[in-house]
Order: sequence, then structure tokens, then C-alpha cells
Amino acid sequence: MKTFFETSEKAEQNRKWKIIDVAGKPVGRVASEIAGLLRGKHRPDYSPHTDGGDFVIVLNVEQVVFTGKKADQKLYQRHTGYIGGVKSEKASALLKRKPEEVIRHAVEGMLPDGPMGYKMMNKLKIYKGTVHPHAAQQPEEYTLKFV
Repeated sequence: MKTFFETSEKAEQNRKWKIIDVAGKPVGRVASEIAGLLRGKHRPDYSPHTDGGDFVIVLNVEQVVFTGKKADQKLYQRHTGYIGGVKSEKASALLKRKPEEVIRHAVEGMLPDGPMGYKMMNKLKIYKGTVHPHAAQQPEEYTLKFV
């Protein structure tokens, strides 16, 4: 019996669209499941060297929660590009200002670095509320496994 190797062309034909409602769910647990879906680890033909994952639509990101004291103690840092341009923001402030960035940052840290990781991030669609423009793709409802 020959060993099966997934190729990118075959993986693109089998892609599905999943919808995840994250209202009231912890950030890290949600991000780890999303990263697994984007990589394709839920598929029986998973190969770590190919991008065989599905498209993921994340809804209600403004209602995601941090466990413990993370909302007050966790810092998100970025650099403006100028000398001394380090900007810090608490997780609770970023969640109020740009809740999409909280999920995006968490998922991005769980995906591979480089071109393949960038392609996987392009399959992630994050929205406030329950309205999204992807009804034509006929997305399937996905229930998170940890809850």
C-alpha cells in the first residue's frame, strides 16, 4: 500500500466553511480550536506540510472572555516603527476597542510562521455580532469541543 501525501490542490477542493459563535467562551480555548480547523488537523488526510484546513467565520467576538485576572494583567504590545515607539494596552482595553484583534492575535500565535501561516490566516474571518457576508458559501455551524 502506498503512503498518501496530501497536496495543496487536493486540499483546496475539499475546503468547507465553518461558523463558530464565541459568545461567553475563553479566548485561549477558542483560539486553539480555530487554529486546528485552519490547519486541517480535524481531517483524516492531515499533512503538516500542506494548508489543508477550512475557512472559519468567528461571530460575537466582543463577548469573548478572559479567565482569571488576564483581563487586567495581560498586555498586548506593538511598535509604531519610530524610536521609542512601543505601545502597550491591557487586554480589557483592547477587547473594548478592537475585539477582533484579540482573537486574531491569539490564533496567529498558534499557527506556523512563514508563507503557509499567512495563507491560513487569510482563511479566518472575524466579525462583531452575528451578521456576516458569507451566506453564499453555505457555512456549517461548528460546536466547540471543550464546552
